[in-house]
Amino acid sequence: MTLTPLVHWAQRHEEIFLRVELTDAQVSTLTWLLLALLFRAQGYGAKGLHEYEFSLEFLFPVKPQVRHKSTQRQVNLTVQKERRGWWERLTLQERRPVFLTPDFDRWLDESDAEMEIWEKDEKRRFISLKTAFLFMYNLVQFLGFSWIFVNMTVRLFIFGRDSLYDTFHTMSDIMFFCQILASVEVLNAAFGVVRTALIPTFIQVIGRNFILFIILGSLEEMHHRPVVFFVFYLWSTIEIFRYPFYMLGCCNTEWKTLTWLRYTVWIPLYPLGVLAEAVAVIQSIPIFDETRLFRIPLPKVIGTSVSFSYVLHVYLIFMFLGLFINFRHLYKQRKKRFRTKKRKAN
Repeated sequence: MTLTPLVHWAQRHEEIFLRVELTDAQVSTLTWLLLALLFRAQGYGAKGLHEYEFSLEFLFPVKPQVRHKSTQRQVNLTVQKERRGWWERLTLQERRPVFLTPDFDRWLDESDAEMEIWEKDEKRRFISLKTAFLFMYNLVQFLGFSWIFVNMTVRLFIFGRDSLYDTFHTMSDIMFFCQILASVEVLNAAFGVVRTALIPTFIQVIGRNFILFIILGSLEEMHHRPVVFFVFYLWSTIEIFRYPFYMLGCCNTEWKTLTWLRYTVWIPLYPLGVLAEAVAVIQSIPIFDETRLFRIPLPKVIGTSVSFSYVLHVYLIFMFLGLFINFRHLYKQRKKRFRTKKRKAN
């Protein structure tokens, strides 16, 4: 009876390393068959001297050449990846576990082999479509926010302080488009298209759309306020680093400088952005009182209505609560990112 040994794995951008816990092992079989790595050896494992074997179906394609080296304490295997990049896990989530059988050449019959290959092709096709969709989404958002950032910067240098008063009329259309499109991020998080927390994403997207459409868009008196410039400029500054980082992630590529900026620039900019949003809300409160816009009707028995400004006072409280939630989430992301990179470097 053959047993399954203890196997550890690690990775680089180009390679996968497997460490099989077998002492004084004599490798008898090391074969690549139907995209699966098949290993068999005799040595001293957890249950003494026995025949040990295992099989692995990798998450993504790898090259068939497998290098191995047996030492007195373990067997080291090196597998080359077809594409550079970090894997989230080593193997596919299969319908059933696959182990080697004593009849090594017939461990998988033809019909089952065809089904396995079809399933892998379908999964890879889905991954490719998802990657293309995410890349295009991030590219469009990057171009939109870059257009806003560059135009606002150029206008600031050319017109000086005068550019602060017409930001809404010159930039609002593109900002409307980008923020409406940002709602896709909530759907992506909700349906598991991307691995990110739903609540912080929802808070950010809904909060920004509330400021843009309700506070700034619905009040003509707010269109010429300088606070619009600071809100738009801070939003776009954050996004011109965030979206290209995600674009490179779709290609399994990393630019260390961009990674550092993506996980660092939010530290000063995010609180400043929330502060600018709060200033916009405070400036809009007397306007809502005066115009009676969005007043909340009450039952006829009471015979009055409630000003929308009361809602804004409550919103200010939730705004800073959301700042705390998102700031903690972003800090944990940054800490996890650079702690993981430090471990990999070591």
